[in-house]
Parts: sequence; structure tokens; C-alpha cells
Amino acid sequence: MDISYIINEYAEERNDYFRAVTPPIVQTSNFAFSTVDALRKSFEDEYGTWLYSRGLNPTVDILRKKLAALDGAEDCLVFNSGAAAIFAAVLANVKSGDHIVSVRNPYTWAKKMFDEILVRFNVSVTYIDGTDIANFVAATKENTTVYYLESPNSWTYELQDLQAVATLAKQHNIVTICDNSYCTPLYQRPIAFGIDLVLQSATKYIGGHSDVVAGVLCGSKQMLTKIFNSEYLNIGSGIQPFNAWLLIRGLRTLPLRLEKVTETTGKVLGWLQAHPRIEKVIFPFDENFPQYALAKSQMQGACGLLTFIITAKKIETIEAFCNALKHILMAVSWGGHESLIIPRCAGIKREQFMAAAPEHRMLRLYCGLENAAYIIADLEKGFAAIETME
Repeated sequence: MDISYIINEYAEERNDYFRAVTPPIVQTSNFAFSTVDALRKSFEDEYGTWLYSRGLNPTVDILRKKLAALDGAEDCLVFNSGAAAIFAAVLANVKSGDHIVSVRNPYTWAKKMFDEILVRFNVSVTYIDGTDIANFVAATKENTTVYYLESPNSWTYELQDLQAVATLAKQHNIVTICDNSYCTPLYQRPIAFGIDLVLQSATKYIGGHSDVVAGVLCGSKQMLTKIFNSEYLNIGSGIQPFNAWLLIRGLRTLPLRLEKVTETTGKVLGWLQAHPRIEKVIFPFDENFPQYALAKSQMQGACGLLTFIITAKKIETIEAFCNALKHILMAVSWGGHESLIIPRCAGIKREQFMAAAPEHRMLRLYCGLENAAYIIADLEKGFAAIETME
């Protein structure tokens, strides 16, 4: 199915809503039935009808169909956050006594779920270096039910060989879950490599305007039906109609935004690599990236997120650099219209800073929709502020 068709037309039955070019926001909590039998059938199969907007809603349904098509999946559920999508995907596939193999240092709230919530229900987790398939083999136990992946992750961009992991998982009847937030379905389709469930934070590139929080989970109709009838409805984590409408709006410009961001990131990357205060730049499509060949084989693009390591002997130098920026905002997340930066040292106490640890001197930069020269000029302000320091 053509991407342009999916984004601009697919699942939009305009004859159902007055031939309006833009789908309406069906802002209702409830749906009425004309007969008891119709209501009874909806109770029996809520996933096949509109009963209550905690479950399905016409505006949300348009978005679900588009996102599933983009991922090459049978079905899709949309959540009110990426964290909710992670929670439902994992919870649906574990029970007491089960074991999970996860890539090391996963997204904060995935790790919190593994370490603080699932352990209360006797579900154990083994963290591994996911860059080597041998580590999955070694960590797999008889009670392993889930492989949890992030490819790439959002700080140092390690990848997993998705096809190799999916093949191994199928040999052991293990469910594979992959966080695809970095790439979006336009730049990577894990389902095509055999991954069972693919999730992403739609807060980022799908929304694209930093005005909505949402999560996406795509997979087989059977798996998504199972999750809908249990975790999705019980937790009440479905997206609201207005936010779904915002995401449909965001999809309209997704290819153009990714194209612009990719072009800008390449220019900023080259500039950073030539700067004397930069020790290292980490980016999946940089030829010096350790998994460059795998990245090029699995991904169609690398979007706008990169990490650089600054030379600094004290934490105050990094703080001065960040504080001097006037246009690049200091904030979490990425994927919106605005460029963002976040220093790794913001997550540690001052007394814990170690200049000898490269990870303490990392800064993650997201290149937004501004021109490359505009972003570079602001970075120059940061470097000028620390020119005489140390």
C-alpha cells in the first residue's frame, strides 16, 4: 500500500461524514443502540463495534487503521502514552514465574516496570547486550516468554539484528516486542523482519508538534484482540478522540518532516564532528558507528536524534554550555518541530559526576525543523560560553 495513500486517504470514509476533507472528532463517551439484541452483540464483541470510547471510537479507528498499514501490521491499538503501550504489550505476555530477556538500559519506564512492578509478581528479567545474538541464546531459559528490544535505543543507538532475534524467538515460542520510536514505520518496519509486536511513542514524530502524548502498538489481529479485551480495557489507557485527531493531522506531514529533519541532521552532524571540543558523535548512519552495516540494512533512515560527547573536566562546563543556548530548548523527548537538547549529567547528582566517564559527558541533541545554520549558530553560542573554561 502506498504511503501517500495511507496518510491521505486510507480508512477515511468521507461519505460517512458529509464529504469533509478532514475527519471529524467524534467527541463522545458513549454510543446508543436501537435494539437489545444489538447491544447484546456489542457486549459479546466490543472489539468489533463502538460501545464506549474507553475502547473504540470512530476517530481513533481511522488512526488505528492508518498506523497498522504503515507498520505492515494486521492491527493496531493506540494508547494515551508510549509507557502505557509498553506496559500492556509486556503484561499481556507474562504470568507469574515467567522470565523476560531485555536489552540493557531500556527506556526508563520499561526498566521501572521490569525492576519494580513485575518482580512483585514473580516475573524475572535478564538484561543483555543485544548487539550480539549469542547473548539472547545464552540468556534464554525454559520459562522465557518475552524478548524486549529497542532498535535503536535513544541515547547510544545500539541495534539488534531483528531477523536473527525473531528467528530465535520463534524456535522457542517467545514473543518479541520492539520499541521502534527512533525510526517510525517510515524508516523501519520490524514486523517485516518477523517481530511480533512493534510499539512506538507517537508523542514524537507521529504527532510532530509537541502537543499530544500517545503510544502505538501494532501486531497480529489475534494478539491485539487479546490485549484489547484485557490490559487495554482494564487499565483504561486508550487514547482520547481529540488526541487521535491530532495524530491524524501529524501523519499528513510526517514524510516531509522526516525528510527535512534528516537533511538538517546530516549538516549538524558534520559540523559537530569537526569541532575541537567534541570527543565523539554517536549516530547510526555515521560510517564510524560500530553497527553501521546493520543500521543500513534494517533502517531506511536515521531521523534527527544524535548524541555527542563533549570534552569537560567538570560538570559546570557542561551546564554552562547548555545554559548558554538560546534557541535549542532543554527538554526530554524529541520528534517535534523544535530542536531539543538534554545533558546526561542532569540525571545524576553533582557529586557523582566523573569526567573520566564518557556517559557523564554525553549530550543528546534532537534536530527539529529549523534550518541547520540556525541550530549550528546556537551551538556556537554554547561552545563560546565554555571557550575559556578549563
